[in-house]
Amino acid sequence: METIINQYFEGERPLYCRRDGLRLEGVKIGPGESSLKECADIEAVNCEFAGKYPFWECDGFTIKNCVFREGARAALWYTRGCKMSDTLVEAPKMFRRISDVYLENVRMPMAQETFWDCRDIKLRNVYTADANYIFMHCENVDIDGYELHGNYSFQYVKNAVIRNANLQTKDAFWESENITVYDSVINGEFLAWYSKNLRLVRCHIGGTQPLCYCENLVLEDCTFEPDADLAFEYSSVKATVKGHIVSVKNPRSGFIKAGSIGEVILDKNIKAPGDCKITVE
Repeated sequence: METIINQYFEGERPLYCRRDGLRLEGVKIGPGESSLKECADIEAVNCEFAGKYPFWECDGFTIKNCVFREGARAALWYTRGCKMSDTLVEAPKMFRRISDVYLENVRMPMAQETFWDCRDIKLRNVYTADANYIFMHCENVDIDGYELHGNYSFQYVKNAVIRNANLQTKDAFWESENITVYDSVINGEFLAWYSKNLRLVRCHIGGTQPLCYCENLVLEDCTFEPDADLAFEYSSVKATVKGHIVSVKNPRSGFIKAGSIGEVILDKNIKAPGDCKITVE
């Protein structure tokens, strides 16, 4: 494996198509494009990336203790096999059309439009902010220890398990399928509309009109914020809620059990079968 230490590169494709292994230590990539495009078996340690599109069409790469500056936008697209740890990502539009990606101890404060059309994603102790439209159309997502600030997250996602997360996001999980969330805070209006097979376990939910138009929705020992009103409209649901729900409106079927409910709205607009059993314990 070739090793490059403490060097500076810029311009168009300075390290293009290195396919026999390449280790970068203390390297800085300046202005330019596609510095490591079409490479394979790459290690980058203590490096700084400031040019656009550094990792495109790469196979098998490890990134440790690195920094991606804002100019390194769209840095990782169309790649296979990425491991990133202890890294700061200031660049937007990271991770597109990637398969097999693992992130640990990574901070992304400008994460808008990140993780689009990716598969087989695993995150551990990751922070993202300014993260609108994150995880669009992703599949097979495994997350533990995650903080998110940004709207329209996890839309159209399929097959995900999320644990110990703080999700400050509106319009999350729209049209998602087969999602389970454990021990997390989800705060934002219009949560999970049109989702299928969403399961929330010991989660705390905030924001108006949550969980409407859902199919096969399950809540286990969840709690609701006072602003989480008009819940479950037109949803098929099996919910056990600890404490108070401000209001429930026109659920389609299943059951809802809560410590107390301020208002239950069942009006002429309810949809068949309209037989949801609502009880206060």
